[in-house]
Order: sequence, then structure tokens, then C-alpha cells
Amino acid sequence: MLFQPFKPLFCWRNWVISGLTLWLWGGGISAQAAESIIFEYKILRETLSIEELREFADKGKPSSSLRTYFNLANLNPDTLQAVLSQEIPVNPVSLSRLLNTSPGELLLDQISQVIHTPSGRASRESLRSALVTSALEDEAITLIEILENYPTDEVRVDGDRLVGIYRRLNSVLSLLAILER
Repeated sequence: MLFQPFKPLFCWRNWVISGLTLWLWGGGISAQAAESIIFEYKILRETLSIEELREFADKGKPSSSLRTYFNLANLNPDTLQAVLSQEIPVNPVSLSRLLNTSPGELLLDQISQVIHTPSGRASRESLRSALVTSALEDEAITLIEILENYPTDEVRVDGDRLVGIYRRLNSVLSLLAILER
């Protein structure tokens, strides 16, 4: 009973939020963020700037190089624009906790086969950082935010499997939201 008035101070949630905040403000996330995306689809490969992709995600109007790529790859621009901007609500603390469990690491490994570092090393850690950073600002993530917050200069994306893996992430995070209730 002695510590009952101080119970909120010792709540795990307060410690996790404080830790994430200190980690972010203390330099835990590198100032480095992705500047370009190497988008691979079938036999095609195109390097796109994050700004170009952000503009497309926000306004739905592809640049001339992006339009050419869509034509060559026979891709529907509306599908990619919808996936890039689809918002998935998620509590950043719950997301961080999930991603630091064995099932969460398995999910990160599956996603990092589609979204990964150019070298293929440290993709799990980079992806975890990008996901949590994306969720911190507004308690939601979008694919374009994940790509923007990826902590390397370049990020590789397997366009053949991008839509499917993002839908899988959406399903897992929707289940997480239901379990939090």
C-alpha cells in the first residue's frame, strides 16, 4: 500500500513511452533517412526519389519517369497510389512491443524480404525502426511513411510482392488493435 499513490509512475506503459521518447530525442534514430527507392518489378528496376514517390502518393499524379515505369511494367498507378497512402492505425507502444517478440521478428523477416537495405544486412532492425518511427507521430502508418523513415540512404522494394506483404501487415496490426481493446 505504501507505493499505491505512485502506481502510475511504475506502470510499464509509462516506462516504454519514456524510453521511446528518450531514444528518439537522444539520437536513437539516425538523422539519415531514405532518399531514394530502388523499385524492382519483374525484370525492371528503377531508382525513384522519395520526394517523387511522396508526391505521387499524395496527389496521385505520377512524374514522367514514374509514368514510363508504370507503362513498361504494365502496372496500374491507382493500385500503387492506394497502397502507398493507405493508413493503418496502430499504437506505437504496442507496435514496438510486438516487433520485439519472436512472432514480431518473424513478421519483420517476412516484410524485409520485400522492403530491405541494399546490402540485405540489418533489414530487420531498419524496418523495425521505420515502422515505429512512422507510428509515433500520429498513431498510424502508411507505406510511404515507412519508406521515408527507413534509416538508410536507399531502400530496395520488391514490387512483385509489395501489395501482398502490406496487406499482411495491415491484417496483423488490425488484429493487434482488436486485442488491445
